[in-house]
Amino acid sequence: MKNIIIATAVLFTQFLSAQNVYLNKVEKVNDNKDKFFYKINEKEEEAMYLGELEVQGFSRDDASVFSMIYKKAKEIGANGFTLKPFQTVDGTNVEFNPSNYRLNLYYVSQENLVLPVQQIYLFASSEKNQKISINNKDYILSPRSYIEMKAIPEVIYTISTKKLLGSTIKLQIKPNQASQYFQVSSAKIKSNTYGEGGINLKTGDIIGLERSYAEFLSVIYQKQAIN
Repeated sequence: MKNIIIATAVLFTQFLSAQNVYLNKVEKVNDNKDKFFYKINEKEEEAMYLGELEVQGFSRDDASVFSMIYKKAKEIGANGFTLKPFQTVDGTNVEFNPSNYRLNLYYVSQENLVLPVQQIYLFASSEKNQKISINNKDYILSPRSYIEMKAIPEVIYTISTKKLLGSTIKLQIKPNQASQYFQVSSAKIKSNTYGEGGINLKTGDIIGLERSYAEFLSVIYQKQAIN
C-alpha cells in the first residue's frame, strides 16, 4: 500500500511539472525553409504575424522546451518570436511566469533581420549559482539568469569559471561583429534536437550557444545587472 501511495505521488508530481506547448492561434501559414528562430522587434523588422503559442508547465530542461517550441513554430513557418505578456484587467503586464507564458510568432524576410552586434551574453545553468571571472573581476550568476555586456573592439575579454579544472576563453570582438552567446554550466547540456545550427557543444563548462536558443533563454531567464 505504501509503495502504491509513493508511486501515485511521483506520477502526480510529474503531471504537475509536465510541460506542454500549444498553438493557441494561427492567422497565417508561411512556407519557408529557414532554420533559425530569432527574438525580433516586429515593427523594426517589418514582421508578418502568423500566430500565438503558449507554454504550460515548468521544466528545467530548457533545451527540450525550446525543441518543442521550435517544432510548433515551424509548423506555421515562423522564424521570429516575441514574448506576449499576460495582462491584468486594467491592462498592466503580469510578471513573467516560467510555468506559463505566450510567444507571438512571426515571419521576417532575411533582408529585414536586425543582427545584434558587439554584445557578449553569459547565461547561467538552470541548476545553481555559477561563479565566473571576467577580466579578473568576479561575478556570481544566479540560477536562470544572464549577463549582457557591450564589447569594446580593442579589448580582449578573458572569461573563466574559477575552477581548478574549469574553462577559460578569450574573446576579442571586432567592430560590428555578431554578438556571442555562452552558457556557464557544470552540467552536461543536450545536443541540438530542434534543427540545424542548434546548441554548439564544447568541452569544459563554458559552452557556445547558437543565437536562436540563446535568445530564447534571454526571454525565460532574468537579466542580471553588472557594474
